[in-house]
Amino acid sequence: MKTQNRVFFPVVPILLTLTLLTSQAGGQVSQSTGSAASETNTKWAPVNAAGRFHPREEASFIKCGDLMYLLGGRGIQAVDIYNPKTKSWSAGAPPPVEIHHFQAVAWKGRIYVAGALTGVYPTEPPLGNIYIYDPAKDKWSTGASIPPSRRRGGAGTVVHGGKLYLVAGIKNGHTDGWVNWFDSYDFATDKWTALPDAPRARDHFEAAVIAGKLYAVGGRRSSAVTNQVFDLTVPEIDVFDFSKSAWTTLPIKDNIPTLRAGASTVIVGQSLVVVGGESTRQLPAHTEVEAFDTIRQEWRTLPALSEGRHGTGTVNFDGALYTCAGAGNRGGSPLVISIESLKLH
Repeated sequence: MKTQNRVFFPVVPILLTLTLLTSQAGGQVSQSTGSAASETNTKWAPVNAAGRFHPREEASFIKCGDLMYLLGGRGIQAVDIYNPKTKSWSAGAPPPVEIHHFQAVAWKGRIYVAGALTGVYPTEPPLGNIYIYDPAKDKWSTGASIPPSRRRGGAGTVVHGGKLYLVAGIKNGHTDGWVNWFDSYDFATDKWTALPDAPRARDHFEAAVIAGKLYAVGGRRSSAVTNQVFDLTVPEIDVFDFSKSAWTTLPIKDNIPTLRAGASTVIVGQSLVVVGGESTRQLPAHTEVEAFDTIRQEWRTLPALSEGRHGTGTVNFDGALYTCAGAGNRGGSPLVISIESLKLH
C-alpha cells in the first residue's frame, strides 16, 4: 500500500454531558452515571499516536479487551491495533478474504464479522460465512456458514444473550436487494434462526442494544439500479424488544435529525450516539454527531467531528469516544488518515 505523510496534534481535554457506558464486553451493557458538566467549547481532537494505520473505508473499528481493532475495508488489509494506553498502532494478520460493509462484534475475547460484502462496486456479493479474528493468537478463522437464502451485507450486527443478531442489509452490493430480515446465530449450538422481519429494510447502518432492546437507526436503501445509491435514506428508528420478541417503530418526532447512511453508532449510557455518515445533502462526509436518549426519547446535538468521515466505527473506551479511518467525501475517497477522540465527562 502506498503510505501517506501524516500530521498529528495533541488531544485537548474536553467536557461532555452524558451518562457514561464504559464497558460493552461480551455484548453485555454495563453502566455508570457520569456527573453533569458544561458542553461549552467542547470538541473532538486528533490524537497524537505513534505509528500509523492502513487507511481504509467500509471497515469496522471495535474495542476488544483493552485494545481497539480496525478491520476489513476494501481490498485485503492487515488488522490495525490501537493501544489507547501507549497511544500507538501495531499491525495484525490480514483476513483470508476481502471483507467490507459490516459491523464487527466482540464475543468472549474474539471478533466476529457477519453480514459482510466482498468484491468490487457496485455488485459486491455477500460473504457466505462468519469470519473470526482471535486477537490473542493474531489469527483469522472461518466460522459458521450463513444460510444461503439469508445472506446479505451492510447489515446491523449485535451480540445479546449469547447470540449474534443480524438485522436488515442488502443482497446485491449497492445495486438492489435490500431486505428487512432479522436472524440470530447461537454461539453455543451453532444454529441460525430466522426471526420476525424488521418494519423496514435498510443498509449502511449500525445497530445497538440498550436495556434489552435492539435499535436500528439511520442507513438507506442503496439502489444503483435506479441511480439512487445515496438517495433513499431512512429516517425512522425501529426497535426490537427481546422480552416481547416484537418490533415497533418510534414516533415521527424521534426520527434521526440528520438523514445519513454509513454512520457509526456507539452506546453511551442509555443513549445511541450516531457519528458521521454520508448523504446527498453534501459531498463532504458528515461531521454531525447526534445522540438519542432512549429514556427521555429525545435527540441532542453533540460536538461535531473535526474531520467528516463515513464507513468506519466509533469506540467508547475509558471515558472517551474514538474514531478513525473512513472516507472523507460521499463515496469511497479520499481516505481519512486521522484518529480523533472526544473526552466524556
